[in-house]
Amino acid sequence: MPLNPEAVGRKGEPQRRSWTSKDSLLYALGVGAGTEELAFTTENTKDTPQRALPTMAVVLGGGGVPFGEIGTFNPALMLHGAQGIELLSEIPPEGEIESTGGVAAIWDKGEGKAGVAELVSESIDVATGKPLLRTKMTAFFRGEGGFGGERGPAPEWNRPDRKADHEIRYATRLDQPLLYRLSGDRNPLHSDPSFAKLGGFERPILHGLCTYGFTGRALLHAICEGDPARFKAMDARFSKPVMPGDELTVRMWVDGETCLFQTTNQNDEVVIDQGVMRFA
Repeated sequence: MPLNPEAVGRKGEPQRRSWTSKDSLLYALGVGAGTEELAFTTENTKDTPQRALPTMAVVLGGGGVPFGEIGTFNPALMLHGAQGIELLSEIPPEGEIESTGGVAAIWDKGEGKAGVAELVSESIDVATGKPLLRTKMTAFFRGEGGFGGERGPAPEWNRPDRKADHEIRYATRLDQPLLYRLSGDRNPLHSDPSFAKLGGFERPILHGLCTYGFTGRALLHAICEGDPARFKAMDARFSKPVMPGDELTVRMWVDGETCLFQTTNQNDEVVIDQGVMRFA
């Protein structure tokens, strides 16, 4: 059996991860930040101390997950299904965390379809001893369904029937994945044309978490006025691959301290769906 439902509930060993000011700068550049966002793209501006983007949680957190216990699968057919982050404090531009993770669920989407694993992790700030962030992700394994497990809960998200309160458009670069991968995700699906073809793509695709970072930047500036301390949580599902060079539009609907959002490409196809953000 490729996927192992008995892995649900298993915990991994704690893992430590440190990062530097340079890592924070590189991540910000990798998700499209530039000269208009100097608080995140430089450390030497006199009146603007360096800060880290909230979505950097996706490259810092997630450690300690026993990924090797969920079973066997073809890595070329694995996709990132969904991603969530919860920020318990603002991420510093440099620091160290200790993360502990586990397998929260394994879902069966049906014979010939897919199996899905939900993985969670909590990270403690080593300097303070307090929780800093939590992450949740689902890994989507094409062709690995049909093992007899539960299908999983149905989404309850509905797009509001009104014009978006905010809309921000960003263009990605043709070489965007080559820059983003330097933050840690070296999956050849995003850089090697021959590997991408094995996965059914004409050329390398953009990292889902890079699209997530572009979306998070839009949310940060439109909803939190650029202040990471106000950014509390972000959950979303990846619904369609993004190709390097695509243009992304993030639409946001605000209700109190919650924001629903979607991201579309230049063809108005939804690439990030069922988005929910919490802010202060």
